[in-house]
Amino acid sequence: MLEKIALMAAIVLPLWNLPLIHKIVKRKSSKDVSLCWAVGMWVCLVLMAPSGFTSADIVWRVFNITNLSLFSCVVVVVLWYHR
Repeated sequence: MLEKIALMAAIVLPLWNLPLIHKIVKRKSSKDVSLCWAVGMWVCLVLMAPSGFTSADIVWRVFNITNLSLFSCVVVVVLWYHR
């Protein structure tokens, strides 16, 4: 039961990136998001990715995949609107 709850949290937690993406696109500006923070976080996620992709722990694997993919979208949007 605890693993199912953790798995749901691993899926839901990265979804909080979607409101950030929506806010940036709606305002057509990412000035309130630090470029260094966004790229730094993404680099850390990429460096952690091999551990997540090869882990036997399903919760860590799912969280890593969803978080990396959605945060990659955040970084693309931040770079696009950070002129």
